[in-house]
Amino acid sequence: MTDTPADADAPLSDVTGMLCFSLYSAGHAFTQLYRPLLDDLGLTYPQYLVMVTLWNRDGQNVKELGRALFLDSSTLTPLLKRLDAAGLITRTRNPKDEREVLIHLTETGKALKSSASDVMRCIAEAVGLDAETVRAIKESVDTIRDKIKS
Repeated sequence: MTDTPADADAPLSDVTGMLCFSLYSAGHAFTQLYRPLLDDLGLTYPQYLVMVTLWNRDGQNVKELGRALFLDSSTLTPLLKRLDAAGLITRTRNPKDEREVLIHLTETGKALKSSASDVMRCIAEAVGLDAETVRAIKESVDTIRDKIKS
């Protein structure tokens, strides 16, 4: 047996044949699609994801937000600082455990939800796929992500 795979000298396939490239480029396309909609709200896409997560369940700690968004604290903390500076959230130490930082929406942050309600409708229209197809694609992508993460 050799240490070198049999196809080591074979040329790499073009990126268009790579699943990872399709996922990457689709993610990039989504970010570009969201950009003008979120510019109107004063949010970046990652900030929007934080806000959506908090609109669904306010009062999470940083660790919970990180798990929900698949972000580590070194990525999430600067996002939260900018949202705090914009007056959309507050970051407070948990009185029961000083190591834990709790994230709460401000009144301004809560009010932004009504302005953001049209974003998902615009995205759905742009994608142009029926709900069942979207669900199936999302389920497949989630499965891939979970297999990689495990």
